[in-house]
Amino acid sequence: MVDRYLLRYFLAVIDQGNFSKAAASCNVSQPTLSAGIAKLETLLGRPLFIRTNRRVELTAAAVDLAGHARRIEAEFAAAERAVQSAAAPATVRLGVLGSIPAAWIEDYAARLRDSGGGERVELVEGRERELAERLARGNLDVALTILRGDSRLPAERLLTEGYALAMAATHRLADRDMIDGAELAGEPMIVRRHCELLSDTSRYFTARGVRPFFPARVTSDDRALRLVRAGLGVTVMPESFHAPGVVRPRLADFGFTRDIGLLFGEHAGRAVRDRPAIRILVDLIESRPVDGFARRGV
Repeated sequence: MVDRYLLRYFLAVIDQGNFSKAAASCNVSQPTLSAGIAKLETLLGRPLFIRTNRRVELTAAAVDLAGHARRIEAEFAAAERAVQSAAAPATVRLGVLGSIPAAWIEDYAARLRDSGGGERVELVEGRERELAERLARGNLDVALTILRGDSRLPAERLLTEGYALAMAATHRLADRDMIDGAELAGEPMIVRRHCELLSDTSRYFTARGVRPFFPARVTSDDRALRLVRAGLGVTVMPESFHAPGVVRPRLADFGFTRDIGLLFGEHAGRAVRDRPAIRILVDLIESRPVDGFARRGV
């Protein structure tokens, strides 16, 4: 009999790409995970991975097993939720992309509190890939994230927004509505390491001869805004980010946008869209002022 933990180890190796990262994601040591994979291969009588120094490749047997393993894991998760729901209030597990403005989530939490509903919401922050993996495994019900159009999961777009500069209100160019990238030559820039457009932004400035000094590399948008306000440098952010003392002029010929919406786990499906906690989230986003971004259908 194949134990559930063996399938979880197997899926973790596929999702993470190597044994060390897979072990970390499962909260076990690498030798423990390796022993589990070896046991699974013995039970199945076929090798699952081709191990090299640089990466792990799937065998044909692993490809065949992957779909079955994901469905089994999703069913396990669904069974656990069904048992738990009998003794506890309904819980919606909501993933939130790290580059979603914290102000949105603050407003959402306040509306949840004021709604007086019986549902509980578990917020899980992560990167795009992390959220997609959790949805596929059945560890999340729905995620507020960037929609790429190539996901196998059901999705609903809520808004499309562009990107703009963020600079201190005291900056020499702060009174401009539009700034050409070349005008920022010599300006220090703050790197948002989690930015989904990091490579595109770098190419944009390099093409204009701008090779700035980077005084800070951050993974927090709140910290980025505070450093911008302090005058440490400028940065590029989605247009929905705002802070006192920070202005948001547009960047000439920088036409990138991102689609923000809901990505649903296969086990939950679109039915989770009708849960009160998710309706509150959708209503919140749809009611926000149109400021630099367009809502669905616009």
